[in-house]
Amino acid sequence: MDALIEAARSPDYPAEISLVLSNKSDALGLAKAKKAGIAVAAVDHKIYGGREEFERAIQIILETYSIELICLAGFMRLLTPWFINNWRNKLINIHPALLPAYRGLNTHKRALADGVKIHGCTVHYVAPEMDEGPIIAQAAVSVWDTDTPETLAARVLEQEHLLYPTVLGLVASGNIQIKGNRVLGFVENNNSALTVPDLL
Repeated sequence: MDALIEAARSPDYPAEISLVLSNKSDALGLAKAKKAGIAVAAVDHKIYGGREEFERAIQIILETYSIELICLAGFMRLLTPWFINNWRNKLINIHPALLPAYRGLNTHKRALADGVKIHGCTVHYVAPEMDEGPIIAQAAVSVWDTDTPETLAARVLEQEHLLYPTVLGLVASGNIQIKGNRVLGFVENNNSALTVPDLL
C-alpha cells in the first residue's frame, strides 16, 4: 500500500488512490493512509451474517467513492464469486510467490523446504479460486543457500514494492489486454510493442 501511495504522488501516474479500506479498524494501513490525506474506511466482517453480506457493505462504500479498480494488499479474506464477478478485470492482487506455485500461506517457508532456486512475487487478476486468475506480471529473486523464510521474504518484498506500482500503472492506463488466461501488456515505443516483462 505504501508503494502504491508513493507512486500515485507523481503527477503523471495514471491512477489516484482514492480510498483505503480494511476489515480491521486498527489496521496500520488505515492510519498511514489517513496521514497521507487519503479517505479510509473499516468494515468489520465479524458483525455480518456471512461473507456476501460483508461484501455488500463494502460494495456500497466502493460505489460511494466511485472506485474503478481495487488493489488487494494484505487483505486476508477470501472473496465470494459474487464480489469477484462484480469486479471482473478490475480487481488485482499481489501474491508472494511465482504463481501457479505456492498458492496460499507460508510461501517462503514452503519454497525453501522444496529447495527451489528461484522465488518471487506475482500480480494477477483475482478469480473466484484462491490465488488464481490471469497473471499480469512477476518478479523473481534467487534463493540463497543461507536464506531463512525471513531473509527470503525481505528480498521478495523489495520486488513487490517495485512490481505492484508498475503493474497498477499499466492496468490504469489501459495498457493491458486479457486473452483467455493470458495477459498481454504493451506500450508504443518507437513503433514496437513491449511486453510486461520488458517493461519491468
